[in-house]
Amino acid sequence: MPGNSTGKLFVVTTCGESHGEAMMCIVDGCPPGFALSENDIQKELERRRTGTSPYTSQRQEPDRIKIISGVFEGVTTGAPIGLMITNENARPSDYEKIKNQFRPGHADFTYQKKYGIRDYRGGGRASARETVSWVAAGAIAKKYLLEKGGVIIQGAVTAIGDIVAEKMTMSDAEKNPFYFPDLEKITLLENYLVTLRREGNSIGARVTVIAKNIPVGLGEPVFDKLDADIAHAMMGIHAAKGVEIGDGFSVVAQKGSENRDEMTAQGFLSNHAGGILGGISSGQDILVSVAFKPASSIRIPGKSIDVNNNEISIITTGRHDPCVGIRAVPVVEARLALVLMDHYLSL
Repeated sequence: MPGNSTGKLFVVTTCGESHGEAMMCIVDGCPPGFALSENDIQKELERRRTGTSPYTSQRQEPDRIKIISGVFEGVTTGAPIGLMITNENARPSDYEKIKNQFRPGHADFTYQKKYGIRDYRGGGRASARETVSWVAAGAIAKKYLLEKGGVIIQGAVTAIGDIVAEKMTMSDAEKNPFYFPDLEKITLLENYLVTLRREGNSIGARVTVIAKNIPVGLGEPVFDKLDADIAHAMMGIHAAKGVEIGDGFSVVAQKGSENRDEMTAQGFLSNHAGGILGGISSGQDILVSVAFKPASSIRIPGKSIDVNNNEISIITTGRHDPCVGIRAVPVVEARLALVLMDHYLSL
């Protein structure tokens, strides 16, 4: 099963399954002499962790990070950094009764058909549990970019269903369990998510991330464009179904006179392009949005088939998110940080 590594200069390789012993990753390419501690990574994992509010999965994983290599006396050595997060609250028995059934909307069917075998315990590698490793690796990239280049990466959930943020105060996103930047919509969101949980249903979301203080020149022409690498990274996130950079799909209704970012001696007059021109960063803020589908693990019965192609009705039990986008904010930030770090090291 290839495809478990990402990056060229800052390479991240992961392993582990949702209900296996642990989630692990190796970060290769971090420059030596960089101060790094487990606490630097742990604080990012806390933002992604389950069971921290009634609006996310109730799986109680402490997500304790352990650095097992590549750091000596508090600084990186230049050797590969080994990271491990033990799975302490796995409940594979939740999936025993559906081990021979394909959950609609999941990767069960495609994994079985491609490999002839699959880990049915929460989806194995197809589970969003995998993203804990990305956030751990991304924490290293975020810290390096901030300290060496002043780059600030902030994300927020800007829409859940038809509830859309009208205010974009990114700092307010850290003040509520929905990572929502419009505090006037929090009560509405609370009521909505409680209703969804009672129904056993789920909803989609939009996550927006902004990277500030970006240097000019990240990215290369043609096959190594910065925006292409960002889109590739974002579409690799579980449940991601759409990516926008800058104005994204809104450009369909724009005229050239509206969309082009005019310039003066003092700088750009707008940022419809999202901080990237010709695949190369312009020095403006990089703007990225990702659309997440509603979680497919719901308690409402659905039609499917089993491994013998028999038609069945299936209900997915266990501990699941009514809106996966809520916990996706640190994941989207991490994936953007990994791409930016990979390109930053090439400057």
